[in-house]
Amino acid sequence: MTTTVSTLYPKINDFIEGLDIHSITKERKETLEPLVAFVKEKHRQQEIIRLNFICTHNSRRSHLAQVWAQVMAYYFEIGKVCSYSGGTERTALFPVVATTLENTGFLVKTISSGDNPVYTIKFAENEHPVIGFSKKLDDTFNPSAGFAAIMTCSQADGGCPFVAGAEKRVPITFEDPKVYDGTPQQKEKYLERSTQIATEMLYVFSQVKG
Repeated sequence: MTTTVSTLYPKINDFIEGLDIHSITKERKETLEPLVAFVKEKHRQQEIIRLNFICTHNSRRSHLAQVWAQVMAYYFEIGKVCSYSGGTERTALFPVVATTLENTGFLVKTISSGDNPVYTIKFAENEHPVIGFSKKLDDTFNPSAGFAAIMTCSQADGGCPFVAGAEKRVPITFEDPKVYDGTPQQKEKYLERSTQIATEMLYVFSQVKG
């Protein structure tokens, strides 16, 4: 699979080229289908595609999904995609997430420190970076209407049967790498989860591009 986007950082491009969407099971593709349908229809109508990835703490999976969705939209040259993330609680973006993205080729900078640091996560030379920090799902930074709410963890999925302003609610849950925090497998498991999310977002946007 070859991209025509020249300003994507080479290491990220190489990482994407190494992903295998055929590794996604039929059952998982069925889980992803509502998101594919949402993005495809918005793209067909030439409307803004707003995606808000929601997890309990907005610290790990939701940020990875937000970043990779934005990157894959860029990779396939699908415009008008605005990717967000939020939580049922506000905590902080977990530092290992930032490190995992850095190791994959992203340029990550801390622009505000404290108990909830703000990061810029840049993936291409001439594109605005993703802004990463923990926030509640209804934070004013996020859209208030016309978006898809993608529930990335089972706790948030069960705890938020209704998301105000969401045009569509899509449960796409991932296992939490948090269980490996402080263990020898931590680095490996965060990369594994990031790779899974990247592969699935690659699949979603490849279906949109057709």
